[in-house]
Amino acid sequence: MSYHLAIDIGASSGRHILGSVQEGRLVLEEVYRFENGPVKKNGFLAWDLEALTEEVIAGLCRCRKLGKLPATVAIDTWGVDYVLLDREGRELLPAYAYRDAASASAVAKVEALIPPRRLYARTGIQKQPFNTIYQLWRDKESGRLKDAACFLMLPEYLAWRLTGLMGCEYTDATTTGLLSAASRDWDYELLDLLGYDRALFKKLRMPSELLGPFSREIEKRAGFSARVLLCPTHDTASAVAAIPLEGDTMYISSGTWSLAGLELSAPVTTDAAFRGNYTNEGSVDGRFRFLKNIMGMWPIQSIRRETGKKYSYDQLAAMAEQSGFSGTFPADSPELSAPESMCEAIRGLLGRPELSLADMVSSVYHSLARSYSRTADELEELTGQKINAIQIVGGGGAAQYLNRLTARESGRRVLAGLSEATAAGNILSQLRYENPALSWTDCRELVRRSFPIREV
Repeated sequence: MSYHLAIDIGASSGRHILGSVQEGRLVLEEVYRFENGPVKKNGFLAWDLEALTEEVIAGLCRCRKLGKLPATVAIDTWGVDYVLLDREGRELLPAYAYRDAASASAVAKVEALIPPRRLYARTGIQKQPFNTIYQLWRDKESGRLKDAACFLMLPEYLAWRLTGLMGCEYTDATTTGLLSAASRDWDYELLDLLGYDRALFKKLRMPSELLGPFSREIEKRAGFSARVLLCPTHDTASAVAAIPLEGDTMYISSGTWSLAGLELSAPVTTDAAFRGNYTNEGSVDGRFRFLKNIMGMWPIQSIRRETGKKYSYDQLAAMAEQSGFSGTFPADSPELSAPESMCEAIRGLLGRPELSLADMVSSVYHSLARSYSRTADELEELTGQKINAIQIVGGGGAAQYLNRLTARESGRRVLAGLSEATAAGNILSQLRYENPALSWTDCRELVRRSFPIREV
């Protein structure tokens, strides 16, 4: 049997998931899981690159111990974040995490060179203070860019650690805010305007392309050799690639973030889309994910950590359902990005300092459901496309209470399932490398046959 390994790393945890096709169905098997999160380094939030690399290798070793050796491997992560390498291939540290607030000061300086509306017309990417375009300005001001010889998004950096080879994949690169939506390539005029050296940015590669085999060092440590491919390396792009969407359906890839949108053949960069802060990120087959970034399960994850992980997610959801509290706050409130105390931040937004844990969690679910419903309404207005159903995938799709609230709030059919959508899309891209005749339509039909998707 032929195995393919998806290394799917989110901002709170990572998973190694083996995929194989058995009797015409895609079968997924989680073989390794690890905790992840930014750490404080010299006052900044940053990623521990060595710890991440070691976890990636540990998952490979687990495959060897199980006797299930993948022929191919691909890595996906969240977007925006990157690593700079100097001319000797050494990391220029720290590798900042997007939740670090320091890059926010760069926004006004970039906007002094190119107004936000003009930038949006070129890139189609929504304004977020942590976008790569602003993080790089901070590196420019600090002098780090002068010492940099190469720019790699985080999944490509980890792939480089496995192979010694460099590549830059299209879907993740679109999250930088440095690509032209029209050409689907780096916006070199924009790079020049900002003073970012063109030589830093590698030629873009498309999903399902080969990067190369394990290096000798990794082959020795893992105990086997495999080919490393470039999947849609932005995790949401992998997730959406796997969804068997109907024409009238909005997707929500629900995890730490909730990414809610439509898959379109062309970007939408109208004034209304700009005012709504919608983004046009790369998808497979040269398409676009026209979507809104919503805070997602991050507040719930933070509340659980803050309360010492005393309760499971299911227990928190049960408490919320029993509370009866339906107060809401804007789900995209910047106060929720990286607060010292998520509980206090939510109480502050609601003006309820005495709010109980159950009521607090309930308010998060009600706020998310309202945001999902509003997003569906806005997408209809922005695209002229009728949305009759909302399909929720990813880990957050298991939040049944939230799903029911979404159906009630939106008045639309809500479908849930495919909790490992990102891993599925990652592995589908590997299957397409093995069999180039396999289209993404074929891949999505394989998903439809393989995983139950239920209506709430």
